[in-house]
Amino acid sequence: HANTASAFFFLVYIHIGRGLYYGSYKTPRRLTWTIGTIIFIIMMATAFLGYVLPYGQMSLWGATVITNLMSAIPWIGEDIVEFIWGGFSVNNATLNRFFSLHFLLPFILPALALMHLIA
Repeated sequence: HANTASAFFFLVYIHIGRGLYYGSYKTPRRLTWTIGTIIFIIMMATAFLGYVLPYGQMSLWGATVITNLMSAIPWIGEDIVEFIWGGFSVNNATLNRFFSLHFLLPFILPALALMHLIA
């Protein structure tokens, strides 16, 4: 599962490099580039959620550090982090949420990929 994700990201980086080389981010294809960026963000989120699921020391602290980045948002950041965690630290509720999102987010990707091809 992890090796396939790594190979997929390798191919995505090649695709992004090709787009940068040919200027696909410029005006006539800007919508395609924007949809591709959204696809990339969802892929990164899915990969991060999958990284956290084994719940080892590295994944625990990875989840803690990355989710704590949300606390930099003024006024509501701490509340967002507490909502993501489902408590006051990364715990079982966090893993349940991350597992659900890790399962559900990839179902959005085929629709976005179709939009990316059509645009």
